[in-house]
Amino acid sequence: MKNFSLVILLAAIVMSFSSVFVVPEGQKAIVMLFSKVQKDSDDQAIVYGPGLQFKVPFFSQVRRIDARIQTLDGAPDRFVTSEKKDLIVDSFVKWRVNDFSAFYLRARGDKQYAETLLKQKVNNGLRTNFGTRTIREIVSGERSELMEEALVQASESARELGIEVLDVRVKQINLPQEVSSSIYQRMRAERTAVAKEHRSEGQEKAETIRAGVDRRVTVMLADAERNARSVRGQGDADAAGIYASAYNKDPEFFSFVRSLEAYKKTFKNKQDVMVLSPDSDFFQYMKGAKAQ
Repeated sequence: MKNFSLVILLAAIVMSFSSVFVVPEGQKAIVMLFSKVQKDSDDQAIVYGPGLQFKVPFFSQVRRIDARIQTLDGAPDRFVTSEKKDLIVDSFVKWRVNDFSAFYLRARGDKQYAETLLKQKVNNGLRTNFGTRTIREIVSGERSELMEEALVQASESARELGIEVLDVRVKQINLPQEVSSSIYQRMRAERTAVAKEHRSEGQEKAETIRAGVDRRVTVMLADAERNARSVRGQGDADAAGIYASAYNKDPEFFSFVRSLEAYKKTFKNKQDVMVLSPDSDFFQYMKGAKAQ
């Protein structure tokens, strides 16, 4: 009798433990009874919140699902614009489970599998929106509208997975590497052509400035030479006038002074040889000095 009571007690303890389960904070759970989701009278799946919960022992299986907001931040993907231009788009999605029964049945309750399906649906929406816009429209001002439309499309398509899409954001838009290199080379060629044009214009202006300066210098030198010649001519005229006036006052003395200047210039270099007749007028004042 005692052994039977002990068995009953152990069986009661085991049944108690098998009928109790704990749902951690941030998670929710559904119970599978005979491989089917346990539902209420309204044919809605029973979702258990955090805490200590009860289930049918032995025949029930608990499936815990993360109920927190998740972030899907996958690798950048390639999209084509309406201009048939490729873009590398980096985006992320905020989502959470709102229909735990559908999430378990359609996505097997697996987060990674659900994100794979969700990524495909979001990319399909983004691909549609990118395909109807040009690069200028996407970059200049329609990114917010594009993300709003992608959010609506993703929300509708993800509903069947039991997922609520909270936000779709485009973080970065880049051109493919091969396109970026081509654009860089084209921009570099354009900048080089502009630089050459600016240098040519600068050289042309420099030549014009130099020609103008050279012309002004030539004119200034010609004016200076003309003025110098005019001054020299005036000086020569004044000197000739002075000489004429002095000659008229005392021709003999004037002739004597000029002869002395001629002697000075002639005999300045002692190595010079000059052959003249003794009775030449050049020595007339020297003869007079000798006679005295």
